[in-house]
Amino acid sequence: MKTLFPESPSLRVNGVTLHADTAAAGPALQAFKKSDAVYRYLPTFLFERRYPDVETVIARLYTEAMEESLILGVYRNGEFCGLAEFYGYKAHINKISVGYRLAESCWGKGTATEALRLMVDLLYAKTPIEIITASTMVENKASARVLQKNGFTLVVEGAEEDWGYPTPTKADKWIN
Repeated sequence: MKTLFPESPSLRVNGVTLHADTAAAGPALQAFKKSDAVYRYLPTFLFERRYPDVETVIARLYTEAMEESLILGVYRNGEFCGLAEFYGYKAHINKISVGYRLAESCWGKGTATEALRLMVDLLYAKTPIEIITASTMVENKASARVLQKNGFTLVVEGAEEDWGYPTPTKADKWIN
């Protein structure tokens, strides 16, 4: 991931900012990690859930996690709202996947739409990326709307994937 992002970007639009998380985000990230509602439609193996304490998570976000993904904090008017992630980079075909997850207090305010817009704009303007993909659980209609608002097209419906649950997860595949 370091080849695509030699430095962690900081992006801002309409009060929404994406930037590297610091220890100051610790208490909000801890509450975020404990929310069953936040992770209802997400894989079980996300980086921030690998370690019980957020200090370790934050310390390893920009070293260990950078091997597979770039995770940025999502903030609205300075308040921690969640995480945005670039992952699955395939340099040989200029492809990457994106994801986002927000605290319940930030749902329905356009934060995910703005965060994803920042991510897409960065990828197309500052990197060689030509293909951006995303996956959502079939039941996650709110995330599907965020993707649609950002120009993503549904290309596969209800594909069975391993998201770390006892049975395969039905997921929709999107492309931009």
